[in-house]
Amino acid sequence: MRPACTAATLLLAACSAGDPAIQWTGTVTDSAGVMIVQNPEKGIWRESEGWTLEEEIRIGSFGGDPLYQFGQVGTVAVDSKGEIFVSDIQAQDVRVYSANGTYLRTVGGPGSGPGELGHAASVLLIAPGDTLLVPDPRNRRINRFDPEGASLGSVPLHPERERLLRYNLNAVGAMTAQARPVQTGDPQGVAPMDAILVIESSGAFGDTLLKVPTGGLFRGEGIHYFTPEPWWDISDSLTVLYGVNSEHRIGFFDRRGTLKRIVSKPTAPTPITDRDIRAFFAYLDRAWLDAGVPPSRLPANHARVHFAEVFPAFARFDTGYQGTLWVQPVRSPGGMSDEEIERYNFTEDFGSTAWEVFDREGRYLGIVDMPARFQPRMFLENKIYGVWRDELDVQYVLRLRIVDD
Repeated sequence: MRPACTAATLLLAACSAGDPAIQWTGTVTDSAGVMIVQNPEKGIWRESEGWTLEEEIRIGSFGGDPLYQFGQVGTVAVDSKGEIFVSDIQAQDVRVYSANGTYLRTVGGPGSGPGELGHAASVLLIAPGDTLLVPDPRNRRINRFDPEGASLGSVPLHPERERLLRYNLNAVGAMTAQARPVQTGDPQGVAPMDAILVIESSGAFGDTLLKVPTGGLFRGEGIHYFTPEPWWDISDSLTVLYGVNSEHRIGFFDRRGTLKRIVSKPTAPTPITDRDIRAFFAYLDRAWLDAGVPPSRLPANHARVHFAEVFPAFARFDTGYQGTLWVQPVRSPGGMSDEEIERYNFTEDFGSTAWEVFDREGRYLGIVDMPARFQPRMFLENKIYGVWRDELDVQYVLRLRIVDD
């Protein structure tokens, strides 16, 4: 383990294995009570000094027992006993495994009755007491299950009033969601705003932590890929981390919505090339055809898709081990081989495997490499839970351990 930094060295040096005084060359300034952390391009970690990842368990199977076969993994959650909950969007159920990966039970199943899950019910939230919440937009409710998987009823959703865009569960069980009010009429001069809301253990919506501008993906006619989009995460202390992916700049807001810190890092814009667009359309065509869209409709669908001129500065970010911030850069599909493009999956492959890690003060440490074809679903203490796909696109749930010595 690295030695702890003292307050005196906080802004001048960073702890490092073998040398507690490696200089950090960024700057920290106080602007009206907001700490602005400007990072250099190079991180603190020296070569071969940074954290690595070690696979602990792998759940899944190409054949054999169907209880270990996944059609399409949605999210992964972990309860207080370390049991691993995996939603399967295709099977419309939740499978539960022990901390060492042994199948224990199945929760839910396809349908609209009590305790059943509609199509695309993929999000899992573990409330205090290990109550499982499963938002179910198709059935317009949030399903509730006890720790053994028995239905506890549900809480209604109101899609006519608001769209729930994204849910979040942090390491201490705080649950939040991003809600977008349904627009009525065409208000002039009013910028649309999304609300980041607390979800109570009952499944009801509580306080608003922060309001943020909506993204540009579905503004206007058609779909606008790679336009500026908001991203957010919640720390264990309910600090809201928020940034727009057009720039590598992330704000830290307290529970009252007051901006306390801004963390930035220089990033050169990456132009979107014709090869990128061809690769992306190849992915969209496969997705549309798999969804039953007739081939004759593809040209019309293409006409509705628009692209920005440059890629976003990042794909996503998450809070992680020891209060660190993990930022995932974008991976250009045009830079892949023809074979990789044939298997390109925007949802799973858009982000790079080289994640940028910042300490709890926002200083850039360096890169941690994730396994190829792996995407994290949850950061929990020194573990990372996520989905890995083999060369046949078979999905497995992995738990990785962060090695920091």
